[in-house]
Amino acid sequence: MPSEVNLYYFAYGSNLNWPQMQRRCPSSKFVSIAKLPGYEFGITRHSRLRDCGTANVFPVSGKEVWGAVYEVSDADLVVMDGFEDGYHREILSVFAPDNGSQPLQVLVYVAAIEKNVPPPNPEYKRLILEGARHWRMPNPYIAMLETIQTGG
Repeated sequence: MPSEVNLYYFAYGSNLNWPQMQRRCPSSKFVSIAKLPGYEFGITRHSRLRDCGTANVFPVSGKEVWGAVYEVSDADLVVMDGFEDGYHREILSVFAPDNGSQPLQVLVYVAAIEKNVPPPNPEYKRLILEGARHWRMPNPYIAMLETIQTGG
């Protein structure tokens, strides 16, 4: 029987929420918080599953996105693909605060930027904020997340 392959996954949206992440990917283990340099966080994707705007990252020089790095089994990532409707996997480099010069190669879900995206619903924003606070993201980053406007 082949052994299970584990990968690093960088969560920056609702999967920052540890209870949600454990439900979706029971194999997941928290590794570290990390920053993704050269990218910006935005609500630029309309989720058909949630029927609201959802988080995305896109290249912007001089910006950074904070998130949680989890170790996840390949089998659980296949399950995750079902939740990440319209996103594709990319391998990008992130940096943990305690090891700023040594990048980690992680899987990141990225989507094309869409126009006329509705705002996220309050529940989606709550999941992101709870996760960012739980994992102790930098205060300025949490403050930015708190400014997300919700609808519905």
